[in-house]
Amino acid sequence: MGITTERFTALDVFRGMTLCFMIIVNAPGSDADVWTPLDHAAWFGFTPTDLVFPSFLFAVGNALSFSKNKFETNAAFLSKIVKRTVIIFLLGYLMYWFPFFHRANGGWAFNPLAHTRIMGVLQRIALCYFFGALVVHYCSEKAAVIISVLLLTGYWAFLRFFGEPGREFTMLGNAGTRLDIMIMGNDHLYHDKGGPIAFDPEGLLSTMTGIVNVIAGFLAGAFIQKKGKNYEAVAKLFIYGGLLVAAALFIGQFFPIAKKLWTSSFVLLTVGIDLSILGLLVYLIEIKHLQRGTKFFLVFGRNPLAIYLLSELLLTTLQLIWVGAHLSFYDWINQVFYQPLFPGATGTLVFAISYMLLCWLVAYVLDRKRIYIKI
Repeated sequence: MGITTERFTALDVFRGMTLCFMIIVNAPGSDADVWTPLDHAAWFGFTPTDLVFPSFLFAVGNALSFSKNKFETNAAFLSKIVKRTVIIFLLGYLMYWFPFFHRANGGWAFNPLAHTRIMGVLQRIALCYFFGALVVHYCSEKAAVIISVLLLTGYWAFLRFFGEPGREFTMLGNAGTRLDIMIMGNDHLYHDKGGPIAFDPEGLLSTMTGIVNVIAGFLAGAFIQKKGKNYEAVAKLFIYGGLLVAAALFIGQFFPIAKKLWTSSFVLLTVGIDLSILGLLVYLIEIKHLQRGTKFFLVFGRNPLAIYLLSELLLTTLQLIWVGAHLSFYDWINQVFYQPLFPGATGTLVFAISYMLLCWLVAYVLDRKRIYIKI
């Protein structure tokens, strides 16, 4: 059966769902402990929040499965992916540098370039997109699977043999942190809550396993296009997903599941879950023709990069605007509204959903005006 060029609503809904939940987990309220499912695993382990970022990379791969054949020449292909990679990476870098100033001693001080974070979410997306696109463009699907296996096993080998003995999978003893500090320097890494410990969960070395999430998304998209909207496709997505989850749990006994290290077992687990979610969406939307609720997520999926940037920059702005001498607007609205009405972790969840809906409203206006910001 040949590959169809028909667009699958399920894939677009999957992308929109991913962005929706990414905004929710990135904007928890304050003045109370975060609702547990909205928090990442402390180190080893897995929470629903840990699924969001790899699912976004998986969605990037899905999109590649539709665009692969659009390039007439290799030169056009390379030009396009290099341009996209550079722009997305720079947007991510500038986003972390924003607003370029910070409060200090009652005034404002410039955020020096020497202390800006180099890697981050968009930067990882850019790099994984670049290398993932190269693999799926120049290699067969079988070769892409082999490369994915090599990346997963190679990453394990790097951590196992180049990390600090006995601390290979710890925050400061793993080979990835040591590589990041050596190449980028301590001041260009992520510092949790501004503390002295430098560790970047989107570091250079763990990007190699993130590429596999993109490749897996591409293979899933290509598979659905080949098989079409039928029960066989759904069944195989569930089977492959279940097998990968089982493999992840088995390998996790030796190479623990850890989002912040982006371990190989973590990749297998997230890809397995994503395949199962995609299978469910294909069944409900493409076979059973479920329409209720899909438009909500499609609005997000049509402007993913623009709405993600909006969500991050607006959040930073809310934390920059101060109400009184020592309270940001972000903290103030949680203290005077959300926490009194919804005490504790529930208030952080309600705030996160409210913030997501605000971003959705912007996406809805753009969609109504047919404004789609693409690179």
